[in-house]
Amino acid sequence: MAAMAVALRGLGGRFRWRTQAVAGGVRGAARGAAAGQRDYDLLVIGGGSGGLACAKEAAQLGRKVAVVDYVEPSPQGTRWGLGGTCVNVGCIPKKLMHQAALLGGLIQDAPHYGWEVAQPVPHDWRKMAEAVQNHVKSLNWGHRVQLQDRKVKYFNIKASFVDEHTVCGVAKGGKEILLSADHIIIATGGRPRYPTHIEGALEYGITSDDIFWLKESPGKTLVVGASYVALECAGFLTGIGLDTTVMIRSIPLRGFDQQMSSMVIEHMASHGTQFLRGCAPSRVRRLPDGHLQVTWEDCTTGKEDTGTFDTVLWAIGRVPDTRSLNLEKAGVDTSPDTQKILVDSREGTSVPHIYAIGDVVEGRPELTPTAIMAGRLLVQRLFGGSSDLMDYDNVPTTVFTPLEYGCVGLSEEEAVARHGQEHVEVYHAHYKPLEFTVAGRDASQCYVKMVCLREPPQLVLGLHFLGPNAGEVTQGFALGIKCGASYAQVMRTVGIHPTCSEEVVKLRISKRSGLDPTVTGCG
Repeated sequence: MAAMAVALRGLGGRFRWRTQAVAGGVRGAARGAAAGQRDYDLLVIGGGSGGLACAKEAAQLGRKVAVVDYVEPSPQGTRWGLGGTCVNVGCIPKKLMHQAALLGGLIQDAPHYGWEVAQPVPHDWRKMAEAVQNHVKSLNWGHRVQLQDRKVKYFNIKASFVDEHTVCGVAKGGKEILLSADHIIIATGGRPRYPTHIEGALEYGITSDDIFWLKESPGKTLVVGASYVALECAGFLTGIGLDTTVMIRSIPLRGFDQQMSSMVIEHMASHGTQFLRGCAPSRVRRLPDGHLQVTWEDCTTGKEDTGTFDTVLWAIGRVPDTRSLNLEKAGVDTSPDTQKILVDSREGTSVPHIYAIGDVVEGRPELTPTAIMAGRLLVQRLFGGSSDLMDYDNVPTTVFTPLEYGCVGLSEEEAVARHGQEHVEVYHAHYKPLEFTVAGRDASQCYVKMVCLREPPQLVLGLHFLGPNAGEVTQGFALGIKCGASYAQVMRTVGIHPTCSEEVVKLRISKRSGLDPTVTGCG
């Protein structure tokens, strides 16, 4: 006989436990679940942004819901609480550390505006990290409370499929827990990729899973990779005064507009971040003094070189967190190339009642807001009578590099590939934010471009903005582009003066014209 833990609603709205004897153990319990004796209407695997959105939405619709979530510690031993990548090791701590770096720049500007601030002003990593980590922990607690308030049962277990309706996990103390549901949503997200073929990579390197939870400053840092994660981390490390180098093997910000990507790199390079272009690391060794010696190869010449660093941060992509799920037991199909889950337009997998959302899904944007919206819409279709599908076109995003890059819609390369060069018109301008003038800041990479169809009414295909507060700017224009805005409609929009946003509604110069797109500034 095996024991299966069954949650029962007790007095005062709290859960109490009883042990139910199940004939035949796990297999017997699974057969019972398959026969229709299931514990929940919905079981969500993964307690990140998308999974929690699903659970809360289903609970509000009156369904019996459970969430299972477990964080496998990073190779360096870093662990965190409920909330997923965004809350713990992604968007939230990244934006806060980005803000810390921006404040450093504002302190440098302050004397120009009459503030007598003694320079240089030192930065205290420990104080910043503690404040950021405390905020993250408050969010962890908040998610726990929200689930409890909505009567969603939370299991901190590592779940794997037993069959298509049942998952099994082991709780603290070794107790085996079996859970079954009519519908299951997989929202386990992804984890950073380690280059395990490189000697010393796993032993001595860290990733974005670790950087935000370091107690001490990372010191002189080598960031390996050209992803937005790599550039964002390098940007805030440079901004708080650390010696930072980025090693890029091929092209930066693959998948983004390459003109804009180049300008992001130019700005970072001119503001202190060092770059090793066309290089690939081959070995990491710890020296007797504790520093890390990195050996790399120039991909063009084959020449080897070495450098010494305090920290090596791998930011070379992410892999779906699916390996421990035993998806084959449920019959869920994955991509043979990426191991991501294959879904249809309704987020359905190869098994009718099993769904997947977010970063774990093949071909979906790896963005928190898309996972949240896709999850809510999915649950509304399952339990709320809705037929609305998630629209993955024209999803806005921002890269929080020191000079932020916001975009929505197609890149210039994508527009040309889809419609042909002769059918694409690009309007663009350089501009100087008013805030940069008094302090004499460099604005040579502040730039905006709008990619349109050439034929009237010149539908806007994409907007790309490089400058301060790019996320705020892009979010506003994303609504218009989502609604099918034309170039003429944008030009008839009255700007708010003096702001950087108004530069978008002042775009008059086409790339095709060959005229100088330089704008002197707000005036």
